[in-house]
Amino acid sequence: MSATTPRKDALLSRRYIEGQIAEGKHVIIFDDRVLKVDSWIPFHPGGDKSIKHMVGKDATDEINALHSKEARQRMLAFQIGRIQGPWLNFLPPIQGGDFRPYDEKATCSEEDDTSGSSQPPSPIFDAVDIAPGARRRSVSPGSSVPTPANEPSEPKPFFLDARTREEIVFDTAKYPSLDSTTQEDIKRRYRELNTRIEAEGLYNCNYFSYFIEACRYTLFAGLSYFFLQSGWYTISAIFLGCFWHQLVFTAHDAGHIGITHHYHVDSTIGMIIADFLGGLSLGWWKRSHNVHHIVTNEPEHDPDIEHMPFFAITHRFFDNLRSTYYDRVMYFDAFAKFMLQYQNYLYYPILLFGRFNLYRLSWEYLILGQGPRRGPAWWHRWFEIAGQIFFWTWFGYGVLYCSIPGWGNRTIFLLVSHMVTAPVHVQITLSHFAMSTADLGVHESFPQKMLRTTMDVDCPTWLDFFHGGLQFQAIHHLYPRIPRHNLRRTQKLVLEFCRDTGIPYALFTFTDGNKEVISRLGDVAKQLRILEECRKSCAENGVFSDHH
Repeated sequence: MSATTPRKDALLSRRYIEGQIAEGKHVIIFDDRVLKVDSWIPFHPGGDKSIKHMVGKDATDEINALHSKEARQRMLAFQIGRIQGPWLNFLPPIQGGDFRPYDEKATCSEEDDTSGSSQPPSPIFDAVDIAPGARRRSVSPGSSVPTPANEPSEPKPFFLDARTREEIVFDTAKYPSLDSTTQEDIKRRYRELNTRIEAEGLYNCNYFSYFIEACRYTLFAGLSYFFLQSGWYTISAIFLGCFWHQLVFTAHDAGHIGITHHYHVDSTIGMIIADFLGGLSLGWWKRSHNVHHIVTNEPEHDPDIEHMPFFAITHRFFDNLRSTYYDRVMYFDAFAKFMLQYQNYLYYPILLFGRFNLYRLSWEYLILGQGPRRGPAWWHRWFEIAGQIFFWTWFGYGVLYCSIPGWGNRTIFLLVSHMVTAPVHVQITLSHFAMSTADLGVHESFPQKMLRTTMDVDCPTWLDFFHGGLQFQAIHHLYPRIPRHNLRRTQKLVLEFCRDTGIPYALFTFTDGNKEVISRLGDVAKQLRILEECRKSCAENGVFSDHH
C-alpha cells in the first residue's frame, strides 16, 4: 500500500480476513469492499442473525436485495479494506465454519490458500465428490453447530445419510454447475436484470393500488362491525378474519420497506397494521423473515421451516438438529415421532391454529427484548408494546368481552376469526415446504439458491388480491423490495433470466402446489415409519450396528 492510499482502500488478503473472523470479528464482503460490522450489530433493525449468516461471504446480492440505496451507502462507514478478484466464500461461524488465526509470518502458500477453512472432513458431504465447494462441516452430519455434551446425540441410520446424498446429487444434476465461472455468470445476469427492473420503474409503488386495498379493508371491517352489532357473531368473525387476512399482505410490504421506501414511514405503517390492528409484532416478523430470506429452506437455520414437533419437510429433522435461529435443539422425541408420522393428515388442521402461535412468538420477542435497543429502531419495541395493549383492549375487551354474550359465543368467535386467516399460513408454507432443502455449499449464488428453494403459484390476475403477492414468492425472494403490485410484470423478466441461465423456475397452480406439499410431508412421514420399523426390528433381533 502506498503512502497516499486511504486505509479503507487497502487490499486485504484472504488469510488476513480469515484471521479477523477467527478473532470473533464479523467481516463480510460487499461490492469488493471488506466491511467489519461488529459495532453495527446491536443497531441493525433486522437483528443479528441475518448478519451472522453472511460472515466470511460475499454478501453483495443479499445486501442489494434487502437494503435501500441509502442503507447501502451508510454501510460504507464500516469499510476496513478491499479485495481484488472473485471471492470464494467461507462457511460462516454460525453455520459451523472453523477459522485459522492470522500469523503475520504466514508463508506465501498460506496467503494464496483458498480452501475456505481448516475444518475436518464430513462423512456425508465429502464422501461424494459432486459439488465443488459443497459445504464442509466440523460437526456431525445434519447439524450446524457442535452438540453440547449434555444434549442427546446418537448415530444416524446409514440410509438417512444416503438419502441426503441422493438429494444433493439430484439438485446438482438439475441446476447449473456450482463452478465459479457459471455462478459468476449467474450473478452478473442477475445484477443486469436488477438494472433493467429499475429502468422500467418496477420499484416504484402504485399508490392507487393501495387505495383499492384500503377500500377492501374498510369493507371487511365495516361488515364485521355491522354483523357484530346485529348479533350475527359467526358472520362477524368471518369478516374480521378476512380483514386480518388482507392486512397481512400490506404489513409484509411495509416490513420490506416496499411502500414509501422510507424506513421510518414504512416501519410505522407496518407496526400500526401488525400490532395495533392485528396483534402481531412486526419487529419479530422482520427479525425472523430477514434470516429466512438469506438461508431459505436450510433446516438448521431457516425459522420458517422449523416447526418441530409438528412438521418436518426433510428427514434431516430426525437427527435432533440445533436451530441457530432459536438457539435450541429441535428434539426428535417420542411426541415428534408420533406427530410426524401423520403430518400430511394434520397439515391443514394445525394451520387453522397458526395465528395463535404467531401471538406467542410476538410476545416472546417483545417481552425478552430480542430487537435492537439502540439505533434507528430503538423505539419500535415500546411502540409495539403500546400496539399490543391497544389491540387486546379493542379486540379482547371491546369485542370479545363487551360485545359478545356468553363464553360459548366468545370462544366460537375467537376460533372462527382466527381460523379464517389460515390461507395465509398455507400460502407461506406452500412456497417452500415442497422445495429443495439440499445443501449445495457456500459457493451457490444467491439467485440460484432462491429459485431452487422457492415455488411460485400460478393464478388468474383477478385472484391476486386473495394471494396478496405471496403467489410470486420466487420473484419476491430475488427482489424483496419490489412492491407486490408490480410482481406480475416482473415475472416476465424473471422467466427470461431463468431461460438464459438454465435455472428451473418452479411454477404450480394453487391446487397442484398443495398436492406437492402434502406429497412431501407424506414422503417424510413414510421415511419416519420405515425408520421406526427398522429400529424395532433391530431391537427385536439384537442388532445394534450403527449402519442399521
